[in-house]
Amino acid sequence: MLDFFMAIAKWLQNTSWALAISGSTWAYPFVQLTHFAGLSLWIGTNLSLDLRLLSIGSRRQTASQLSEALFAWNWTGFCIAVLGGFMLFSSAATKYIPNPAFQIKLGILVPVGVLWHVLVQWHARRWERSHRVSAFGKVAGLVELLLWFCVITAAVSIPNYDTH
Repeated sequence: MLDFFMAIAKWLQNTSWALAISGSTWAYPFVQLTHFAGLSLWIGTNLSLDLRLLSIGSRRQTASQLSEALFAWNWTGFCIAVLGGFMLFSSAATKYIPNPAFQIKLGILVPVGVLWHVLVQWHARRWERSHRVSAFGKVAGLVELLLWFCVITAAVSIPNYDTH
């Protein structure tokens, strides 16, 4: 299975946009900035909702109102982060595929982090009663915070593993 992914990684790494990113002194930092800006927007809006579910911070809005107010910003940040992340990945795909920290990051982010986040957004209305959030809503917000902590920890650990 690793051979299959490595073959795709080699192809991807040799595409014109990947070569342009990896061969430029300004493109890689710009793409990295784009990825981090998208992550900041996405994770920042996620944290806002999670902290509201935990009854931390401002209580001017219910969790439902906050979720609705941040919805477009949240998914705009997600799209920017995915686009930037894919472009960064494509510039050095053969280094990322065998990297254990990268595998953990995607292993948590894709099936668990994104799906859990969709669940939290979808059910935020049900977990609140006026300005009080149900116990399950608080646990869901806490779990999402812990998942993001794990994803971020894995992401910052990626450079620590030299796989070549």
